[in-house]
Amino acid sequence: MINKDLSIDFLGVHFDNPFCLSSSPVGNCYEMCKKAYDTGWGGVVFKTIGPKHFEIDEVSPRFDTLDKEDTSFVGFKNMEQIAEHSLEENLADLKRLKTEYPNKVLIASIMGTNEQDWVDLAQLVEAAGADMIEMNLSCPQMTSHAMGSDVGANPELCKKYCAAVKRGSSLPMMAKMTPNITNMVPAAQASLAGGADGIATINTVKSVANLDLKRKVGLPVINGKSSISGYSGKAVKPIALRFIQELRAAKGLEHLPISGIGGIETWEDAAEFILLGSSTVQVTTAVMQYGYRIVEDMKNGLMHYMAEQGVDHLQDLVGLANHNMLPAEELDRSYKVYPKIDLDKCIGCGRCYISCFDGAHQAMEWDDDKRQPFCNQDKCVGCQLCALVCPVGAITYGKVEMKPGRQGVPAEKVI
Repeated sequence: MINKDLSIDFLGVHFDNPFCLSSSPVGNCYEMCKKAYDTGWGGVVFKTIGPKHFEIDEVSPRFDTLDKEDTSFVGFKNMEQIAEHSLEENLADLKRLKTEYPNKVLIASIMGTNEQDWVDLAQLVEAAGADMIEMNLSCPQMTSHAMGSDVGANPELCKKYCAAVKRGSSLPMMAKMTPNITNMVPAAQASLAGGADGIATINTVKSVANLDLKRKVGLPVINGKSSISGYSGKAVKPIALRFIQELRAAKGLEHLPISGIGGIETWEDAAEFILLGSSTVQVTTAVMQYGYRIVEDMKNGLMHYMAEQGVDHLQDLVGLANHNMLPAEELDRSYKVYPKIDLDKCIGCGRCYISCFDGAHQAMEWDDDKRQPFCNQDKCVGCQLCALVCPVGAITYGKVEMKPGRQGVPAEKVI
């Protein structure tokens, strides 16, 4: 059995593994968090706790999914707000969890409507035993403009509220950023200037996942109406990775401590977030779909990956991919890579031919007698769409050709 060191220190707190529940329906009470700890999660971000004066009144139904052909849902729309239990109940749950699991990481997510709320909540969760605070500056379905993603898009408010939390608590604190913004860097920098020790990102993406075509209303339908709300699941992973890379590429943020969130379902997903700079990763939608035990596969897979890479400690993987992401204008455009077709694998389905003709450069041609594709290299631009649509992996990268007047590049660096 492979046994690698998955432990990691993040903002001065030691995690026995990087996998955490994100602040969401999956960590809504003592019983849920207890089960997560028992299953092997490294930490829990308890569902966001609000001030005593702010009442939560949820809609029903509140979820929708985006499906693709025969796959499980790739996207998940959630209209749920912050923790619906009373402030007293939530604080009692935090205290009980920390008492029973003193060696597990307990992160309190909080959200206020004004500076004093943030100060008070920070004081209360620290007194209840939390190891760390996550400031929810980003929930897209709050009914007040004083809370949620409207705050996270305002650097001035981010700075002010982070400073308020620091006045209320000495705990390490991360600001949870909204993706519903063009450039996350100013909000992140403002949060750090206000006292945040790190960043959690991303929260859910504002969305309308589907419409009921007969009733002409978005889903889910609540008494004949619907609304825009947060989108999560595998479909948002590319968005999350983009924001994380942009943060780590910004001047002065090259070593920014990040807790990565957004579409993490497998160990491969987790590894991608870690390679782009996330020290810990947070999961919700995959747990809602598959249950807490997915963490067992994610931990096992990540250890196998570490063994394959010759890495003993998880920390040694953090941020290794950042320097390989360049601005588009700096990419090497000196060559093209032709597709290589393995005719022994080819099933003659014609997907590559159709996709190339209708969606690319008409370079993939078809032999009717042999029912086989072949590439016309005079037309091919090396886009590799054909390889992506092949259902059996019969098309791979082939010959590398330099463009006229360009210097050679080692083929192994290309493919």
